[in-house]
Amino acid sequence: MPVPVELGKHKRSLLRENAYVSIRDAIVDGTFAPGERLRDSELEQWLGVSRTPIRDAIARLELAGLVHTRPGRSTVVSTIERKAVLDVQAVAAAMHALAMRTAVPLMGTPEITRMRDANREFAAAFTRGDVDVALASDDAFHNVAVEAGQNHVVASVLEQVTPSLRRLERLRFASLVGRDSIAQHERIIELCSAGDADGAALAVQQNWESLALFVDQDESGAQPNP
Repeated sequence: MPVPVELGKHKRSLLRENAYVSIRDAIVDGTFAPGERLRDSELEQWLGVSRTPIRDAIARLELAGLVHTRPGRSTVVSTIERKAVLDVQAVAAAMHALAMRTAVPLMGTPEITRMRDANREFAAAFTRGDVDVALASDDAFHNVAVEAGQNHVVASVLEQVTPSLRRLERLRFASLVGRDSIAQHERIIELCSAGDADGAALAVQQNWESLALFVDQDESGAQPNP
């Protein structure tokens, strides 16, 4: 397992959340590749923490579908399996649609402004090829409705299922097809501004469903057809 060079990345005060986020992000960005075996001792050395937060993080990652564990034997980074990813995608799309339908009647100028700002930042990041900022901006865009809808169950479900879609999102935002999200976001903003909750919910669901284009993208880097 190739361990990132910054040993002892976190100090003893590291919270479980930090261990989870660090390992999750290393899986999402490809540092830990599908099929890679994760060893507790190497993760401890990299993060500078004890085994307990590592095992807690691994348990959360397994729940999110990013790793598979065999008790007493090994932890392996999951491959992108078509059915599993499509199942998660369907849940994420439905939850974002529900959040949007609930949020639109509660939205005002501040929420619309935040969505516009996030999409501008997303477009700029996409233009310069900054996938990390594009992901963060896309999160900021969609989180406006999740927060405005104030449905904590929706937020909890999305927290669980979203990590397993991150690898597909990175593929989307690293490809020319990903530019379609800019216009899709603009359409969602227009519908929100018009108070069309059902239309905005459908548009955001279709935005998330477009990830299906990348499920079958092969490891050679071939791009899906628009």
